[in-house]
Formats: sequence, structure tokens, C-alpha cells
Amino acid sequence: MYGDETSVRKILTELGDTWAVVGLSNNRQRAAYGVAEVLQRFGKRVVPVHPKAETVHGEQGYASLADVPFDVDVVDVFVNGELAGAVADEAVAKGARAVWFQLGVVDEAAYDRTRAAGLDMVMDRCPAIEIPRLG
Repeated sequence: MYGDETSVRKILTELGDTWAVVGLSNNRQRAAYGVAEVLQRFGKRVVPVHPKAETVHGEQGYASLADVPFDVDVVDVFVNGELAGAVADEAVAKGARAVWFQLGVVDEAAYDRTRAAGLDMVMDRCPAIEIPRLG
């Protein structure tokens, strides 16, 4: 399984509070918008990463992970499944500590590469669902 409870808890509580949310824009209809709001409510700094580089939820956006001028702890991926593996590779290159693929996003090869690079990873789970359950 790509989202065991130990990994979920570790990413949400131990690996740091700066989350780059790839695919986050000001489109309120997209899941990323609401999930980012929940992450902020639970004390996470949300960094929007989207080609438009919009400011979202009061945080400056960046066009790519490479453009973020500071360290990120977790890369939360809200992109099409075919693009997710490349984002995981960018997270490794950026020096992130973990990668989180949202519900419905599974890429076993990316999971293997990311774990082999020493990062924690969860796939096919949603942090906005998991974080309130931690108590």
C-alpha cells in the first residue's frame, strides 16, 4: 500500500510545515484550493506552484518547484496522473523530504524512484482527510 498510517502520520506531523502544492491556483472549484485551505488551518505553510504563479490564500505562487526560492518539506501533487511522476522527480531535485500524490494519482515507478532517493511518499490519499483524523 502506498499510504500506510505510519507514513501518513510522519509526513503530516514530523517532516516539516512548508508544503508546496503543485497545481494550486485561485480556481475555487478545484480540489487543491480547498485542501490548501485545510492545510493552512492546521498550521502548514502552503506554497502555490502553478504556471500562472498566482498568490493563493495569501501566499506568493511560483511557476515551478525550481522557482521556489526556499526549502519545501512536502510536495503535494494535484496534477494529471501522467505528469505526476515528473513532479515527484522535481521534488527529489528540490530536496523535499516527502511527496504526496492526491486521491486517484498512482505512479508505481515514481513511488519507487522517490523512495529510492530517500523521501517519504504517500499516493492515492488526501491530507485534508487525514490530518483531522490525527487528533
